[in-house]
Amino acid sequence: MTKDDPGQDSASGGDDRLASLDERLQAARDAETVRTAPQHGKPEKGYSQGNRVLSELIAGPAGGALLGWLFDRWLGTSPGLLLVMMTLGIVIAFRNIIRISNERPE
Repeated sequence: MTKDDPGQDSASGGDDRLASLDERLQAARDAETVRTAPQHGKPEKGYSQGNRVLSELIAGPAGGALLGWLFDRWLGTSPGLLLVMMTLGIVIAFRNIIRISNERPE
């Protein structure tokens, strides 16, 4: 075949295009593997802050209610101290949540 033969040009051009396509596909596979690889490390700060907020929301009112109930049983003032201590637990929980939300990210 001669240089002017279109069959020869398309065969070598096709090989170059296939090689280029293979390289691009391999690069895309590598990028996807890196993107979807599991992260083994410290969880993000937002995740730990969310857990802290959740624990404050549960522990504050529950701890206040428990202490109030115990003091009510001991002093015979049912349900006064239960309500006061539970309200105090809610207030303290919200104060701590505001402090957590004002922390600066590292």
